[in-house]
Amino acid sequence: MTPTHFAFSTAFILSLMGLAFHRTHLLSALLCLEGMMLSLFIALSLWTLQLETIGYTATPLLLLAFSACEASAGLALLVATARTHGTDHLQNLNLLQC
Repeated sequence: MTPTHFAFSTAFILSLMGLAFHRTHLLSALLCLEGMMLSLFIALSLWTLQLETIGYTATPLLLLAFSACEASAGLALLVATARTHGTDHLQNLNLLQC
């Protein structure tokens, strides 16, 4: 495994572990998701540069567009949750109360 592959794999795994273990605030969960998407975007971009094929060049941009949509939806949910519940703690959110 090359050092670049190791770095992107480590960044993805650390973001995944942060999402799994540190779920106190909605904002920290969104930041972990953005870290995962950033590492996937950079890894996919380097992969398409190494292959040098025309067919895969739009894939990183498509992933970047989906991550921007995910970030905007997450921030909208964060604002809505903070307005209705007064906090962004994930322990206070209960689907049965909504």
